Amino acid sequence: MKIEYIKVGDYYLPNLYIPTEVTTNYTIGKYGKARLNYIKKYNSCFYTDLLLNGKLQSHLIEIDKHSNEKLNELISTLKLQSDLTEDMKNTNPLYWVGTMNAIKNQAEEIIYNELIYT
Repeated sequence: MKIEYIKVGDYYLPNLYIPTEVTTNYTIGKYGKARLNYIKKYNSCFYTDLLLNGKLQSHLIEIDKHSNEKLNELISTLKLQSDLTEDMKNTNPLYWVGTMNAIKNQAEEIIYNELIYT
């Protein structure tokens, strides 16, 4: 592997560049941004490797999509395991909302521990 150099003034500097990723129309969401912040702060070697190889954006998109899918699956599973019914929306809406918030928070905690903070 040869390194190319460019002459700048009296000095020869290596012609280094970061490979560009193929951009997509996908907007990185909550979980992708959380993953980015985590690897920047606690796993800088992995972050630098992804950045220099042009794989950072695709990694974050993959994490974000997988997290959203897993969130929906976990909410469905936890909802079935609880005593929550659709009739409660009309009969006891505050209990229903509170239970759904607890289920969502539990599912998000699982996602953060399994996908984001690893």
